[in-house]
Amino acid sequence: MTRRTLLQLAAAASGYAQTTKQNVRPTAVASKTAPPKTPAAARLPAGVPWTQWGGPHRNFQTEAAGIKDQWPAGGPKVVWKRPLSDGYSSAAVEGNFLYTMYGRPREEIVIACDALTGKTVWERATPISFVSDAAQDMGNGPYTTPLIVGDHVFTTGVGGRLQCLDKKTGEVQWTQQLWDDLRGSRVMYGYSASPMAYGDTVIVPVGGRGKALMAFRQADGKVAWSRNDFPLCYSSPLLINVDGLEQVAMLMDGDVIGVNPQTGELLWKSGFRAGYSIAVATPVFAPGNLLFVSAEYDAGAKVIQLARKGQGMTATEVWSSNKLRLHHGNAMLIGDALYFTSGGKFSAPILTSIDIRTGKVHWQERAVPKATFVWADQKLITLDGDGNLMIAHPSPQAFVVSAKAELLTHISWSPPTLVGTRLYMRDRRNLIAVDLG
Repeated sequence: MTRRTLLQLAAAASGYAQTTKQNVRPTAVASKTAPPKTPAAARLPAGVPWTQWGGPHRNFQTEAAGIKDQWPAGGPKVVWKRPLSDGYSSAAVEGNFLYTMYGRPREEIVIACDALTGKTVWERATPISFVSDAAQDMGNGPYTTPLIVGDHVFTTGVGGRLQCLDKKTGEVQWTQQLWDDLRGSRVMYGYSASPMAYGDTVIVPVGGRGKALMAFRQADGKVAWSRNDFPLCYSSPLLINVDGLEQVAMLMDGDVIGVNPQTGELLWKSGFRAGYSIAVATPVFAPGNLLFVSAEYDAGAKVIQLARKGQGMTATEVWSSNKLRLHHGNAMLIGDALYFTSGGKFSAPILTSIDIRTGKVHWQERAVPKATFVWADQKLITLDGDGNLMIAHPSPQAFVVSAKAELLTHISWSPPTLVGTRLYMRDRRNLIAVDLG
């Protein structure tokens, strides 16, 4: 074990406490700018709102149309570009407003922007004391995507702080300290699970005895339920439906589990462990009740067959491979083919296509670095880690790129956000909007 790893584990054990306390409003910096009025002639392209991690269906697929297959030599039209301090938080967009997060030394900020211009509408800053051992190379986060529900925005920060804000003003409505007060299990690079709405609750993984997953009332932050004993990793929850039975699929440290979203009751589990708790990617749910999970750090990949028995469930492993390792980012399912970047930590990243039913590798392409994806209008919008945006047409036979432009810089790891034909992207330092129509 390297000295760096020992330092990371020691830091994780000692904890990364935030300075704010439960249900106490943080020191805030909020602009007094009123919500902008958008001129009738300058409205955003109509489209399905992208209100959470993974978009409208939490699988990075959306019903957008009118996306061009090719661009001029200079790339797609850049609508606006603005600097944004450190972080990997993707944008949530609803109407004329964009919400994301970024970090400064000892502060974490939720920001609302005018989606038409990129200008700041309000900001809400929270002091934090968390510092990742990887901050010099990869930054200190935040990593999560805001969740928009009704009049509220829900966010989770690197120090384990869940908060509810008024989406028009940024005023904090309530706070839950998942690590400091609820004593959830800690991870060395910081909390990175994006919140998920269900009914009148917001569900997040917390980790620890009786707190693997917790649900909080959206209205006041009170605990609706708290169940199970699995420790935390870095993945985000996914709502799935198995033959009429809704459940939350969640990759924890050592197991992938399914729980009842109304009560937290454990429905099934299947062993899956990544070294140092570094399992990041959200599971992928496929027709036939197949669930794909993958991670680096000796974890590999597996597909689980879920089956309903009355109000109960069974989980049976269909196949597994230690050679397929999704480090972070997202995997995209199109038909029976799954597309994702395999490797990237202990081996060179390689774009990979497999048959989700069998694990058979269709092809691997080294020309595309680590990548994230959005599927819309029969096109795979692809952003690689070097900041290259592509329009691609993947199949089990090949990965065909019809348009490509360098728009961002190194470590462009955040998945894009698409509303209508407007695409919002970021690297560690910049936020950009382009029009693909």
